[in-house]
Amino acid sequence: MKLLAAVALLSVALVSSSPNSDAPTGFDNKSNGMVDEATHQADQAKFDDTETVADGLGPLYNAQSCRECHQNPTSAGTSQVAELRVGHQGPDHLFHNPEIPIAHGAEIIVGRTLVNDRSICPNAAFQEHVPHSENIRTLRMSLGLLGDGFVEAVADETLVELARKQCKESHRKICGQAITVPIVEAPGETGIGRFGWKDQHASLQSFSGDAYLNEMGITSRLFPDEVTKLCNTAPEPNDQAGPDGLDDVDHFARFIRASKAPARDSKLADSEQSQKGSKLFDKIGCAECHVRALTTAPAGRKINGGTYTIPEALGAKTFYPYSDFLLHNVGTGDGIVVPMVEHYGQKMYQIKWKNFSLQSFHNAQNKLRTAPLWGVRFRNRLMHDGQSTTLRDAILRHREEAYESAHRFDRLSATDQKAILEFLSSL
Repeated sequence: MKLLAAVALLSVALVSSSPNSDAPTGFDNKSNGMVDEATHQADQAKFDDTETVADGLGPLYNAQSCRECHQNPTSAGTSQVAELRVGHQGPDHLFHNPEIPIAHGAEIIVGRTLVNDRSICPNAAFQEHVPHSENIRTLRMSLGLLGDGFVEAVADETLVELARKQCKESHRKICGQAITVPIVEAPGETGIGRFGWKDQHASLQSFSGDAYLNEMGITSRLFPDEVTKLCNTAPEPNDQAGPDGLDDVDHFARFIRASKAPARDSKLADSEQSQKGSKLFDKIGCAECHVRALTTAPAGRKINGGTYTIPEALGAKTFYPYSDFLLHNVGTGDGIVVPMVEHYGQKMYQIKWKNFSLQSFHNAQNKLRTAPLWGVRFRNRLMHDGQSTTLRDAILRHREEAYESAHRFDRLSATDQKAILEFLSSL
């Protein structure tokens, strides 16, 4: 059990430098202290707002508001909404993005793996359909965003060191990958990814701009180019700054940053069975990847290529996500490689990004981010594709790097298994 002891010590080391209290938790739609309540409510209104064709919705899209995919039990929470992604393995044995014809072949959609479910065009020919050639297909569940301001504020070196120690102490059995990704709002700058199933973003500003374009079809200063201009009549970019100098992407990012972390079910957490399950969770090795606690960098530190300074409300705070935010192969990887143009814009290849390697993305083809377990009790479709509908099924589905932990769980008595499941149900 040397590895388990080392992981426990690492968790302590990651939080021990924090002189401050734990990150605030709750589902009350109130600010974590980063902004005042009036500002937070105004930002939430932007997050909840329904986009229209006149606003720039589409032409291809999945949802009409951020809340549509992030709203259980409240705005920025989880949901049962999934997106469709596809691609294919080429004769060169590498993953290739799909080429999807629309409008009877008048245009070919390229540079992305996302297949949008909706279109503003009245002609069905403008709807995206998956070509037979795209034989790698997967669903990806929408992720919860509550508390992600604390995740963003974790220092890059914390995640890199976590990956290093994890791999060393497990004798390379468990090796999370910390991936370097572009910061869209800081051309040329990069950071350690932590948002999205593939850790494709390090910045909530980048993440918000990406989703605004690819999920809703709204262009912004960060992502000014439409996926297609067919059926499009709205002025570009669709997202313009308001009287306060902020555009919608700014408001989305600030709303997420100011959100409280998901709260536990205190009654269930205090139960004798749940506390027993918590200890068993560590004992069988789940906490090696589902790391209980992390600490953010100190207030005042500049991150995201110098574009964002960690505020006092988020600095040196301990939070409990039950994730290492690293990429792992647990046997459920969907085989999709991060599409560069989709997530970083059409000028992606015109910029020289620091310490950036395309090969690292291909190396992560069958890896996924460790799912944070905070708020998992609000999900009834689990794992990245939503194909596991019970916590027990999700645990037993783990293979590859997580095989030993899943096997240990399977060998536990029914009583001990039930204790772990009650502990998870408290998160």
